[in-house]
Amino acid sequence: MLAVTRHASQGVMTELSERTKANMDVVLEETCRQLPHGGDHDSRKFIAERLIEAAQAGHSTLGELGIIARRALAEIIAKSG
Repeated sequence: MLAVTRHASQGVMTELSERTKANMDVVLEETCRQLPHGGDHDSRKFIAERLIEAAQAGHSTLGELGIIARRALAEIIAKSG
């Protein structure tokens, strides 16, 4: 799902490691479970984009990605409330 991403600063396609992609998928699913019905497309996309940016910056562990995802989720909740 999040396999190939565009590196923001260079505009080139960058392949993330399989481990990083797996961690991103796990964190996205776990985070979106906290939203009604698993989150709508825009919410999931917002969180996924934040995860991609973090992974491209070198943050690839479940812990690091989890923090990024929770921050994105908090932003979504703050905007909707």
